Amino acid sequence: MVERVIGACDGAAKGNPGPAGWAFVLADPSGTPRRWQAGPLGHSTNNIGELTALERLLAATDPGTPLEVRLDSTYTRDAVTKWLPGWKRRGWKTAAGKPVANRELIERIDELLDGRDITFVHVPAHRVDGDPLNAIADKAASDAARTQRAGGGTAADLPVPDPVPTTAAAPRTRTPDSTTRSSPGGARTLAARFPGTCPCSRPYAKGDTITRVGKTWGHPECADTHS
Repeated sequence: MVERVIGACDGAAKGNPGPAGWAFVLADPSGTPRRWQAGPLGHSTNNIGELTALERLLAATDPGTPLEVRLDSTYTRDAVTKWLPGWKRRGWKTAAGKPVANRELIERIDELLDGRDITFVHVPAHRVDGDPLNAIADKAASDAARTQRAGGGTAADLPVPDPVPTTAAAPRTRTPDSTTRSSPGGARTLAARFPGTCPCSRPYAKGDTITRVGKTWGHPECADTHS
């Protein structure tokens, strides 16, 4: 029996439309990331970024291997699981009789889906308790959109997602169960969502208190040294 591969894909557009990018992450059946890829799209929309990410993920995987696709885009999910049969039946027209947007990409995805064992799983975005693979894909797509440079690699060089605040606004006073605080220097600190390495070269673990250290994240005590 062939084990199911897990993939997460995401797109980004800074301005929507604006500088855009796409990315996907592939993991083993246990959910451990194995490789990732990302690329720029120039000036484009978030929907095109999301669709391109799915198209590249499907193109990069073996059609004979069962695949679980995790994505946070309801547009992309619904386009390929709900609306696609009706669009094709109506000659690529919406229910309102208008041409289907992004038709070429969706047709390409339709070709790549043909005959494959694929499960689509919608996951929430930008959540502390969200999907780790989606968070990595989100970071890689955002980086590609911002820099307009392609990227890719293995588990050894995965993009590290920015920590997500556990509340909409950081509390002004510290409470016993708060995971969003202020460091002695006044900067906001967060509980790390993923392990990483501080600019001081020492690692921090998931759940450790971290803050902005220069352009990345690290130990609160290193903030002044590396600012």
